[in-house]
Amino acid sequence: MDANLLSYILRAKNRREVLLFLVKETLTPAQIMRRTKMYESHVSRTLKELLDKKLIVCKNPNERRFRFYNITKLGRNMTKEAEKILKDIKRDQKSTTYSK
Repeated sequence: MDANLLSYILRAKNRREVLLFLVKETLTPAQIMRRTKMYESHVSRTLKELLDKKLIVCKNPNERRFRFYNITKLGRNMTKEAEKILKDIKRDQKSTTYSK
């Protein structure tokens, strides 16, 4: 497990959201915008960040429109790890709330 990469994913809600959608299916930026309710500029920045970290790939990078993005094996593994950590945090917060 790459702790720095995992921390990178956990620090930003936009990155987590995009990765979670791409785990399920290949999407275009417009589809990501609709599903996440993010602005176009935020989606573009997030996709660039995830591409730079090799968490996603663009299936047709030479196209100007209708680019399709897919998660990589690394991205899938890191997303699973991030989800486990977030579930643990939520569980711990609930148990702390009830014990007060």
